[in-house]
Amino acid sequence: MRLFILGALAASAFAAEPKLKEFKPGRFNLFSPEQDVQLGKESADEVRKTMPVLNNAELTAYVNRIGARLAKSKRAGGYPYTFEVVNDPSINAFALPGGPMFVHTGLLASLDNESQLAGVLAHEISHVALRHGTSNVSKANVIQLPAMLGGQMLGNKGGIWGTLGQLGIGLGAQSLLLKYSRGAEQDADLNGAQIMHDAGYDPTQMAAFFQKLEGPNGGDNSKLANFMSDHPTPGNRVKYVNDQNKLLPKKAFSEPEAAALPRVKQLVAGLPPPPPPPKPIAPQTGGGQGTPNPLPSGKYRQHQGPDFVLSYPDNWEVFGDPNSPSVTIAPRAGVVQSQQGSAIGYGLMTSYYFPQDGRGNLQRDTADLVKQLQASQVKQTANAKSVRVGGQPARLTPMESPSPFNGQREIDMLLTIARPEALFYIVFISPESEWAATQKAFDDVVASFQFTK
Repeated sequence: MRLFILGALAASAFAAEPKLKEFKPGRFNLFSPEQDVQLGKESADEVRKTMPVLNNAELTAYVNRIGARLAKSKRAGGYPYTFEVVNDPSINAFALPGGPMFVHTGLLASLDNESQLAGVLAHEISHVALRHGTSNVSKANVIQLPAMLGGQMLGNKGGIWGTLGQLGIGLGAQSLLLKYSRGAEQDADLNGAQIMHDAGYDPTQMAAFFQKLEGPNGGDNSKLANFMSDHPTPGNRVKYVNDQNKLLPKKAFSEPEAAALPRVKQLVAGLPPPPPPPKPIAPQTGGGQGTPNPLPSGKYRQHQGPDFVLSYPDNWEVFGDPNSPSVTIAPRAGVVQSQQGSAIGYGLMTSYYFPQDGRGNLQRDTADLVKQLQASQVKQTANAKSVRVGGQPARLTPMESPSPFNGQREIDMLLTIARPEALFYIVFISPESEWAATQKAFDDVVASFQFTK
């Protein structure tokens, strides 16, 4: 009996030992990984137009050699990473979705060793691999984005970057693509430390460098403003990186480019001052001419989606790829364009919401989706009720948000149906003053709805 108890205690102690955490992207993201790559290419083109990206072969090659070592790690996500240098004295670096990365000359000038640069690059690579940027955009635009990603809404020819421009998302200060939470920063630190370890760099150098920048003697605060804004301090970086290091296999660390750093800093010091930033171009606004009255006509036509069919008012239009489950059906006069982007004032949108654990549950997944919507100025106004749509159980959740029309309240009626792959949803949208006139049309849409697969 004593031996049995000792064996049980040993097994319990073994089970309680901490394990190295494997970091993965969150499940809620309305972009596909391929769209991350496309968005990265398009937004990198925008960076090259608006920032002084250097055409200096020696500096670019140096950063790329270090970046390429890190990108080989399985924890880098397999994205097509590129590394470029921007002539900017501020201490910063940023990575765009899908892999393009830009390093400021001010960061290169502030390095004490090669491992510190590897740490910053590994941290930024982790934001790409964990898909933090497009996850931020998805959570903030869960109503508008699904349909807009389904196609080029309102004739937009600007690709995904142009679509985000309609939502008022760019690359400036506070951009959702580049601004991360403290939780995302810590995940990028820890995953980045694992990437450094994979590539043979000492992971503690990343935490030490960030700590140096964040400390009271970190240097010129004006040069750190963007860095501190984009990289909020998640806590004691040195401690949690060192705690994780104890779980990593022991290995000897090295710096293959150590001898090159003095030359890099010499090149940076000899660069001419960057040119003044270009004057911003005022955003173009406008919208379709369409019907002057967006209210439903009372007559209907059919929309055939990839796995469903429904009828909709014949004076409304389908925006997006008709073969995608994510579409917007609205009158052109129901789509409001402004400098902040486009908003749907009348109409309906369809899409899928993917639950966190991959196991569908109508009530739970509806509640999760409602939480995501509430992060977008949408609030629930009454309890959800159970209904049946196309012979299947469904949930109807009354919600409201600010309307783009005359600042009034907007009714957003959320209909959710559990499917094997995800939660299918439709949002019916109308200004409160017009809800009585549009409700019958929405009821007719629901009555016509059927899944075809």
